[in-house]
Amino acid sequence: MATIFMALLGVGAAFAYQDLNDNIASQDVDGQLNADVRPERKAPGAVNVLLLGSDSRSGSNREYGRDEGSARSDTAMVVHIANGRRDASVISIPRDTLVDRPTCPTKSGTAPAAKAVMFNSAYETGGMTCTVATVERLSGLRMDHVVEIDFTGFKKLVDTLGGVRVNVPQDIRDPYSHAHLSKGTHSLNGEQALGLVRTRHGIGDGSDLGRIKLQQTFMKALITQIRSANLLTDPVRLYRLLDDLTSTITTDKGLGSLSALTSFARSLDGLDADRIDFRTLPVTPAPQDPNRVVPQQPQANAVWQALSADRQLPAPSEGGGQS
Repeated sequence: MATIFMALLGVGAAFAYQDLNDNIASQDVDGQLNADVRPERKAPGAVNVLLLGSDSRSGSNREYGRDEGSARSDTAMVVHIANGRRDASVISIPRDTLVDRPTCPTKSGTAPAAKAVMFNSAYETGGMTCTVATVERLSGLRMDHVVEIDFTGFKKLVDTLGGVRVNVPQDIRDPYSHAHLSKGTHSLNGEQALGLVRTRHGIGDGSDLGRIKLQQTFMKALITQIRSANLLTDPVRLYRLLDDLTSTITTDKGLGSLSALTSFARSLDGLDADRIDFRTLPVTPAPQDPNRVVPQQPQANAVWQALSADRQLPAPSEGGGQS
């Protein structure tokens, strides 16, 4: 996603700057969290960004299910951009991971801390701010930024791009995510791409781990396609992509302007898809509930410690997590 910012926002100031700037929604995450209990920044020059995919069924997302008045973070990826901005690691956190959630600010006050709750319930409790606090508690990493995108925004982005060419690893028939794809290479439109990254019942054992592998496969394909597209020769499509992106993301206050996003994106000019290491947080079935998982130790801590020190991740066979 960071590479997407670079590709789409690098020349954003030249296209209706004010309209695009006004599209961006942001939240003062840093202002809502207690700085005294947050992890210290230990790797100068490195940046940690939390990417969230919201599963809200309200508004234009209503077609994807019944709105129960809440949303959860179906997708959560910690993106660690190394010092020098030429290498990155992406750690997907399974939504079913049992974690200890810290005290979180909410719209109505404060939610007390809770032990052994599903990771994605943090978003339901206190939105992106509570999710940041929970990730920081889990990882020991300070999140410098957070970016959230919803279902409709994801679809629009893919459609405006003209689809994304993806190698689907197996036949998928999932009535819940509406994914109906045969094994092989496809150019996916927005609806198909959304079905792919949401599917879990149509692959493997129906757990979140299979879905994460599909999400990572799609992200690699999306980044590669955007990096190879000559967007500067098609200003109309570039503007539409910028409009789609800025109108469907919510960021922390630090990235809450077109100038801030553009500056961040330009700093990633040397980051290519083949320099991004996609992993899944090492997990194991929870002793108290086989339908849930917990971080597998010492492998999970090895991943977080490597990122904290801005080092290369350990090999998966050595405890670095699934690729």
